[in-house]
Amino acid sequence: MTTRVRASKPFITNADSTKSAGLNRQGSGEVSLPQKMLENAYDSSPRGNGLRTARIRYTKPSITSAEVNYVMDAARHGWGERCYEYIDLFEQLFRAHLGVKHAIATSSCTGALHMGLAALGVGPGDEVILADINWIASAAPITYLGATPVLVDILPDTWCLDPEKADAAITPRTKAIIATHLYGNLCDMDRLRALGHQYGIPIIEDAAEAIGSLWRGKRAGSMGTFGTFSFHGTKTLTTGEGGMFVTNDDALYEKVVTFSNHGRARGEARQFWPAEIGFKYKLSNLQAAIGCAQIERAEELIARKREIFFSYKQRLSGLPLIMNDERPETVNGCWMPTVVIEKGVPFNRALLLESFKRAGIDSRVFFWPLSQTGLFRKIHHTPVSCDISPRGINLPSYHDLTGEEINRVVNPIVRCLVRAAA
Repeated sequence: MTTRVRASKPFITNADSTKSAGLNRQGSGEVSLPQKMLENAYDSSPRGNGLRTARIRYTKPSITSAEVNYVMDAARHGWGERCYEYIDLFEQLFRAHLGVKHAIATSSCTGALHMGLAALGVGPGDEVILADINWIASAAPITYLGATPVLVDILPDTWCLDPEKADAAITPRTKAIIATHLYGNLCDMDRLRALGHQYGIPIIEDAAEAIGSLWRGKRAGSMGTFGTFSFHGTKTLTTGEGGMFVTNDDALYEKVVTFSNHGRARGEARQFWPAEIGFKYKLSNLQAAIGCAQIERAEELIARKREIFFSYKQRLSGLPLIMNDERPETVNGCWMPTVVIEKGVPFNRALLLESFKRAGIDSRVFFWPLSQTGLFRKIHHTPVSCDISPRGINLPSYHDLTGEEINRVVNPIVRCLVRAAA
């Protein structure tokens, strides 16, 4: 039998190629990082017993032998006619998990949002409404298309888009509304979908932070005209970098599929023939291999995030603060445990962050109002966003965070608030 000659394929060997990357190979064959890099993972402050305290990172992924084995298989065999196997499987598994008809793996949530907005025809002169409290990745794709982000206020309990403010911001130029589910908290999808139906405006779900969150039994990202997800290394499910576009709209799916492949339509017989100018937002087969193992472990990973959140909530109960919202009609995926100190309580966030730093604990500030960055034109008054942001912090949350480590995180918060009350 004649061996088929490929136009190109990678050269994979078992040779030791770790030296050039600055890695050390131990006698067992296990690869380890150089000692200097390991030292950076620990707090340099000596403890009373002369030992150093392991640094608590604000997040890190949960990687098991399942992810490693899938990636090894993809590296060895996922080329040529098999170069899309793990991508196809990842999309299939994610569709089933979310309960949607279509899913397209992308290189980022930003890319997924960009292509979805483009497929809706968003362009110069159009407006897209979203919450003022957002990471810039939710607003940037609007500007890529020449449209204008219209920033409106949030609700004080969910920290998500206020439907009443969104309604007031609608104009004849409004092309879409982006509902960002913040830190696992959920937007009021009943009211937002009613708005969309009333005005004929697509409701887009930015579910980058909401894997595992449910609204009346429906998974975040599955209810809007389309939804987008992130698999960044900080997320509950990760591929290192990556995203997903999901929809139940057949026509919209076909448009995004075409956009995602440099404008080449499915079924086009001519090789390298673009039907239109598209984008390059593909996820690699290697990344998708990690994603397959992660989505197979999704319920375990989400459950552990919830355990960590409720451990924090129990330890912080009785203090003048609120945490991520979970009302009877919702389930919160608890991606990022967050505390917002109650209004009127003397609180200096900078001092708390410094206390965390001294204790070898990473933390994140609550997102800034995008209107304060000077990058977007402020059209609407957003007092709730501006009031909550400086009173909020995100707490470390990764799957093997221990009870002792949670206590280490909680202690500076307790001391800070006790001092404030004195």
